[in-house]
Amino acid sequence: MNTILAAPAFLPLWRICSVAALSLGLLPLMAQAQTSPAAPQKTETSPAKKSAGKKSTPDSRVEAKSKANQMATGIIAAEAALTPAELAIAERVYTGKLPCELGQSVTVTPEGKYPGYFDVQVKNLKYRMFPVETTTGAIRLEDKKAGAVWLQLANKSMLMDQKAGKRLADACMNPDQTKVADALEKNPGTTILDAPTPTPAPAPAPAASASN
Repeated sequence: MNTILAAPAFLPLWRICSVAALSLGLLPLMAQAQTSPAAPQKTETSPAKKSAGKKSTPDSRVEAKSKANQMATGIIAAEAALTPAELAIAERVYTGKLPCELGQSVTVTPEGKYPGYFDVQVKNLKYRMFPVETTTGAIRLEDKKAGAVWLQLANKSMLMDQKAGKRLADACMNPDQTKVADALEKNPGTTILDAPTPTPAPAPAPAASASN
């Protein structure tokens, strides 16, 4: 459609021509703008949404597992720290496979990673023990979680389950304990029960009466 806008009579001729040319040039552009569809607007995803939908990578899982292992190692290391007195007791523990009564045997193995700790095994039972100071001088190893105790005397050792209130193995001996046990059998030591009963002292004689 070619339409020339009407102009007031007082406008000069060159102005009327300019208005007509401008009208003829803008009409096609206006028609094209009305017929062409609007361009879709591009929406940007916020960084928060991007990070929320992002899955954990294998590297992050490995890092989390490594931190958990480090924490567990630190807890074990703190638990494994023994006092000098406890380490001195550990040096006196008999190790190896010790035969016991009733055909049983107990194996005592020192842990290489944590000095002073021992693995004590009888049949299919295995305990992780550490030395505990005693007032009697006996060597005592304990697994407090399991409630097990390994008691080492001069002539024998025994493994006890304190929770169940029973002995798991008794009369376990290494060669040194066997020698002490044989010596005690040949020459049993005197105990308070074997001590002789003291003889009561005789009563003093009555004093003689003075003569007048």
